[in-house]
Amino acid sequence: MIPFRSFLLLTGVLAVLVWSAIHPHDTFTWFLETFPGMIGIGVLLATYKKFRLTDLAYTLIAIHIVILCVGGHYTYAEVPFFNWVRDTFHHARNNYDKIGHFWQGFGPAIVAREVILRTSTLKKGKWLFFLVFCFCVALSAFYELLEWSVAIGTGEAADAFLGTQGDVWDTQKDMATCAIGALAALLLLSGAHDRELGDLKRKVVARS
Repeated sequence: MIPFRSFLLLTGVLAVLVWSAIHPHDTFTWFLETFPGMIGIGVLLATYKKFRLTDLAYTLIAIHIVILCVGGHYTYAEVPFFNWVRDTFHHARNNYDKIGHFWQGFGPAIVAREVILRTSTLKKGKWLFFLVFCFCVALSAFYELLEWSVAIGTGEAADAFLGTQGDVWDTQKDMATCAIGALAALLLLSGAHDRELGDLKRKVVARS
């Protein structure tokens, strides 16, 4: 049985996913943006009994999927609140995509940290920090390559998916934002994550 907190997270994420699919700005863009989230939900449900993650990891994943759904519904360049921020503070562009790319490092950093600690002999320390950081930057680079390949294959149909908004350095800025997110997560959440890992280990031992 899924614990109540996990059930709430799953229900909330599914509700946002359904909302995002109702009259999105562009159906093709919605699919491209939310597909990673849908895959993530499927993988987490399939592995829940055999490899249950910490509540912190699940919460970060849930927030990440919600960010994807909002970006998919409006497109990252047209999220209304960030249009207001752009116009009110005279920014050059809608910066909602930077939230997404920050979380592309922030959430996966904790998930990668957890998987490495629980499935390998690597211990906490500088090498763990370095490898998790590298993983997040590599994930960001892979995603940028994926965006590029989709743009090449579909032409103008992928403009909203790319979301460069005329910035020739958008790819580099996206990767840098992801790197900042990964560093922030490792510096701010590692202690709390360690405590949750300890609690999870004790629960596993108690059940066995």
